[in-house]
Amino acid sequence: MPEGAVPLELLRTPPPVERADAARNRAAVLEAAARLFAEHGVEAVSMDQVAAAAGVGKGTLFRRFGDKAGLGAALLDARERTLQDAILRGPAPLGPDGPDGGTTPDERLAAFVTAYLDYLLEHLDLVRMSETAGRGSRYRIGAYRFWHRHVALLLAAGGRTADAEHDAHALLAVLAGEHVAALLPELGEERIRAGALRLAARLV
Repeated sequence: MPEGAVPLELLRTPPPVERADAARNRAAVLEAAARLFAEHGVEAVSMDQVAAAAGVGKGTLFRRFGDKAGLGAALLDARERTLQDAILRGPAPLGPDGPDGGTTPDERLAAFVTAYLDYLLEHLDLVRMSETAGRGSRYRIGAYRFWHRHVALLLAAGGRTADAEHDAHALLAVLAGEHVAALLPELGEERIRAGALRLAARLV
């Protein structure tokens, strides 16, 4: 690991710690939002509708989540933690090697790109909203720091890049929700996946 780098485990999105009543309200809001977003689409659902469906006051909803982008980011947290856990402790090639070893950095990077695209395409509207609400939001969310550190470590281990930090940002730019959503109608999912994997292979 480069000197001064933050350990990957410390960048993992932590689960929320809450009072019991706050946790119940949070669960009710997230359940209502997930259902409404699935039924009507993210753009068509208002925060007022979510509050009414969850049985909480609008003030409570706005204080807790800020806006719809904050609500979308909260919905994604559990999905992100699942992927982060798989990277840290799951089986290879997405997770680290077992006692026998043998998984190469390029295999792990290809597994990450594939798994991240699975996650992204399943929740594309929510990811786009969480990434684009406000200037630089994509780079401020905690999960991005985790993805970037993981990719940079794999690129550095591959030994073919002169600047793993920069190239990790470049690869993640190809996986941005707004970018993928713009290309999807023209190129389709298969070509987007193939192109991202080709770029990863060249970098590592």
